[in-house]
Amino acid sequence: MNRSTYCILVFLSLILITSSCVPGKKYSNLQDTSKQFMNERDAFKTDNIGLEMQNKELTAQLASLRKEVDTIQQVISAAQNDRDKAVQDYNRMSVKYTELQNAQEDLVKGNVKETQKLLSELQEAQSNLQKKEDLLRQLEQNLDAKKTSLDELTFELDKRNTRLAELESILNAQKKLVQDLKSKVSEALLGFENNGLTVTMKNGKVYVSLDEKLLFKSASWDIDANGKNALKKLAGVLEKNPDIQITIEGHTDNVPYNPGNSQLKDNWDLSTKRATSVIRMLLEGSKIDAKRLTASGRSQYQPVDDQNTSDARQKNRRTEIILTPDLTELYQLINKY
Repeated sequence: MNRSTYCILVFLSLILITSSCVPGKKYSNLQDTSKQFMNERDAFKTDNIGLEMQNKELTAQLASLRKEVDTIQQVISAAQNDRDKAVQDYNRMSVKYTELQNAQEDLVKGNVKETQKLLSELQEAQSNLQKKEDLLRQLEQNLDAKKTSLDELTFELDKRNTRLAELESILNAQKKLVQDLKSKVSEALLGFENNGLTVTMKNGKVYVSLDEKLLFKSASWDIDANGKNALKKLAGVLEKNPDIQITIEGHTDNVPYNPGNSQLKDNWDLSTKRATSVIRMLLEGSKIDAKRLTASGRSQYQPVDDQNTSDARQKNRRTEIILTPDLTELYQLINKY
């Protein structure tokens, strides 16, 4: 059974367990919303990978076009040399032809054999001259064809350069947006950083990681006062940046969750419950659009430290708030081509 199937079964189990306490319609709505958020998250991840792959493909195509242009320029240079050589041969043959014509006129009344010899040489010179003219014409046609091909490749290269420049411009703008967002989040959470909270930037996103001790008691999903304070400060930043998508991921250690008579079954339930608790705290008293938020339970399967030690397990018990910028403008540019 793969991870996605397992997640769905756990989520359905959670709904069945908790349906006795909460109206069915509300849980049905929560289920639909959760599915929508998970689909949007997966779509964002897929789009981000596709974007990086397309950017690499465009760079490779650009290098290939440049190499092809260099090859054509070398061919054109060789063709021009051949044409120049043919012109020189043509000029020499023309001079010889003129000299033979003059000699024929001087000897027309002289020795018949000499005249016939000169006439034969003149005819041969005419034939050679015609061949040179034909070769020169062919070389010029080939040169024109190469120039046309070069112009077409240059035009295509300019188009791709323009598109690459536009993509780089938007990517740089997105990168600056993420950097500015990280600065704003770090400034808002200044008193919490390196005290159970870290703010980092990777893969074009901002990651706010909160240790378990900052938010929850062991095996609990009720947020402590200190954690509420940090989340309220973060909510203030998110309100002012409405184009940022927000994903909350709950993570646990690898110790099996066994709270006795709790309504939760395992670490999957606990990680998901903690993620939804953080979402509710962010929405409480704020103007954040709930459509921007996605809750995700990761259980024990994405540890930051694989060692089976107390310190490693403490690091792995965390909640990550992932902030993703709006990539609509970038997708529109890609679809334009």
